[in-house]
Amino acid sequence: MKVFRYKKGIVLLLIGLFLLALVLAGCSGKPQSPSTGQGAKEEKPTVKFPEKPLTLIVAYGAGGGTDITARLLAAHLEKELGQPVNVINVTGGGGWNGWSQLAHSKPDGYTIGYINVPNIFPGYLDPKVKRPENLESFAVIMNHVTDPCIWAVKGDSKYKSLQELLDDAKKNPEKISFAAHGVGGDDHLALLQVEKVTGAKFKVVHNDSTSISITQVLGGHVQVLGANVSEVFNQHKKGELRVLGVMAEKRSEFLPDVPTFKEQGLNVIMSVSRGIAAPAGTPKEILDILTSALDKATKNPEHIAKAKELGLALDPIKGEDYKKFLKAEEQRIKELMGW
Repeated sequence: MKVFRYKKGIVLLLIGLFLLALVLAGCSGKPQSPSTGQGAKEEKPTVKFPEKPLTLIVAYGAGGGTDITARLLAAHLEKELGQPVNVINVTGGGGWNGWSQLAHSKPDGYTIGYINVPNIFPGYLDPKVKRPENLESFAVIMNHVTDPCIWAVKGDSKYKSLQELLDDAKKNPEKISFAAHGVGGDDHLALLQVEKVTGAKFKVVHNDSTSISITQVLGGHVQVLGANVSEVFNQHKKGELRVLGVMAEKRSEFLPDVPTFKEQGLNVIMSVSRGIAAPAGTPKEILDILTSALDKATKNPEHIAKAKELGLALDPIKGEDYKKFLKAEEQRIKELMGW
């Protein structure tokens, strides 16, 4: 009987020691907090963007090259972002009504817009204008399209070549009318270069949209059109317009039968670059989301095919490379205009 009690006591003691060991082990093995535990990784908050529709500002009128470019992009960009992208046209002021609205919009990523180069530069480089906004007023994201400048006349015009037109303009200074897309725009800057090199002088008619300029030329109200390849290549193919020259280093794939200005003895190179920007101060996380979505949208095979159909030369330049490109173009125009 004593032996049994002795053995029972040992068993109870062993059980007690085992339970004590479990309790001590539990205390020493208490889990550490994620912020202090060895090898713990801190979770970064994710930005929920976008959660509502975006606005895409175009500083020129409906039907022009920038408007067509913007509506092409919006259709594919909204698929990547999962939200509608609404294009609005804010015209006037040589483009600065739209660019100013973009610069002063809330920097939350929900308002983006096209900036056109070189068109945007005269508004603040020209000392007579004294505009407070400049390139630093924008968070530039990505270039989309580069569209060379052209000169064109009506399909039945007496001018069959660029040289014929220039010869007549020299003989009759400021008698031949020329439709351009706003003071300081690419069409206007190109015209100023040609006038400087050749001595020819034209009577300039400025419009808010290239579509208005095209209507004027087709209607016989203006004799010469300054525009971009994408804006005229269909009319040229149909014979409604005759493109006299392209201001690029080489012939356009969309106008293979049209010589460059350089081929015709004039070393004049001018184009418009249409890129996307947001207001300065837009958070980097949001800019990264927009950049990624834009990159995917412009690489979409449907987007590429449609751009070719519209005569748009895709020229994506992103991030720091885009900033460097813009600063280089800014300096080039500054030197060209003596500002």
